[in-house]
Amino acid sequence: MSDATALPEKADIGSWLAVAAGTIGALMATLDTSIVSASLPTIQGEIGASGAEGTWITTAYLVAEIVMIPIAGWLGKIFGLRSFLLMVTVLFTSFSMMCGVSQDLTQMIIGRVGQGFTGGAMIPMALIIVTTRLPPRQQPLGIALFGMTAVLGPVLGPVIGGWMTEHISWHYAFFLNLPIGVGLIALLILGLGGARARWEMFAEADLLGLAGLALGLGGLTIVLEEGQRELWFESQFIRNLAMTSLLGFGLLAAGQVFSKKPVIQLRILFGRAFGSVFLLSLTVGAVLYAVFYIIPQFLVRVHGYTAEQSGGVIMISGVPTLLMLGLFPLLVRIIDLRIAVAVGLGLFAFSSFLDAGLTPDTAGPQFLFSQLLRGFAQFFSLFFLNQAATSAVAHEFAEDASGLFNAARNLGGSMGLSAIGALQDQRTTFHTARLTEAVTANGLLAQDAVAQNGVGALFQRIEGQAVVMTFADLYWVLGVAILMMIPLAFLLKPLPKGAALSVGG
Repeated sequence: MSDATALPEKADIGSWLAVAAGTIGALMATLDTSIVSASLPTIQGEIGASGAEGTWITTAYLVAEIVMIPIAGWLGKIFGLRSFLLMVTVLFTSFSMMCGVSQDLTQMIIGRVGQGFTGGAMIPMALIIVTTRLPPRQQPLGIALFGMTAVLGPVLGPVIGGWMTEHISWHYAFFLNLPIGVGLIALLILGLGGARARWEMFAEADLLGLAGLALGLGGLTIVLEEGQRELWFESQFIRNLAMTSLLGFGLLAAGQVFSKKPVIQLRILFGRAFGSVFLLSLTVGAVLYAVFYIIPQFLVRVHGYTAEQSGGVIMISGVPTLLMLGLFPLLVRIIDLRIAVAVGLGLFAFSSFLDAGLTPDTAGPQFLFSQLLRGFAQFFSLFFLNQAATSAVAHEFAEDASGLFNAARNLGGSMGLSAIGALQDQRTTFHTARLTEAVTANGLLAQDAVAQNGVGALFQRIEGQAVVMTFADLYWVLGVAILMMIPLAFLLKPLPKGAALSVGG
């Protein structure tokens, strides 16, 4: 997606400041996706929200973010890159302050929707800055920095949010964005030049496509996030949202046919190279979010870990990723990205199969090796996939590709969590029933357990064992699903020889 003829041989300081701004903005946005997860019970209590209502504090952000991500490039063209990013940074910071001072659920939801819309603009714009401000030989380092945000944001969010809630106050999980936002504004002013706004693009707006994206992606995300709690299509609410989503995607398709300039060019999805990137981004997103969900759930339910303690186990996977960060510009020169992505997916699968052997005695230390493997898996699959996205389409489709690529990862995360949640309930019920059937009144073990601790303790042990078996099943299914996606890696478009050189002069 980079245009080598329009870029200098070596980026200047302004370009690197712009890349730094994009990286910080994307990290701030991905961080706030999950920063409230650990503090949600505390927030619900203080603003007077029930458990069901409190889930919308997370869902509101995700829905708004995924709707904005695909159209951020189009809006950036209209307002100009610097003006658009300055505007969304100011608004993101302001909405964060609104969340921090919220007194009721309505204020919190409005603030989270505002955060989601503005944060959703920062994520694809970071990749656009890399591909439009850095020459091809220096893009790998920029892509590595961008890839780091996708790894660290979801990992650090619960840890930071949990620590602040426990040691200071949940309000500071939002107030944290104020100094970051001020620094980001300074970097944007220094690193990006002004550009003429193209207001005439509003007159050519693909209204069908805009409405379709909002209804289609918004409805689908809510269905995935709330479906399990609402018993899926037994709920009229979910059925209505599903129909809304289908209508939205129909409008989006109509916009591709009838609009002279569609808001996003979906035809790039039908190319072999970018189509594979899109599907793999869905897969990697699903894997990342599933792993970030399964480990804390297991440690909290089986061993009583706090959010801060379970977050420490999750953070182990970030260590190899950070250590390998500086090697990416060199490795992308010498390793075929198709092989690298396949290796990353294979490591994800291997680490999942290792954890499929969970027992009631498995705790944080036992996750050390599998988490280190996941760190290398994240590096090879996510970073090289980012590089594949930058070479999969022509320069004029840079914004469209960035929006679809990042939207796919977030949508994949929602799909992964939804599937994991449904499977978890199903397998827990199954294992509980099977274990209960196996425990008979005439069995010596059952009689001893009842005699020592009572019937209630016996069923508690059965439920605990069923939970462990369920999490083992989840890892096994995750490993099989990843293995099935590995062949897609070989449909990716390899980098042209010499296109991705080291970051040196």
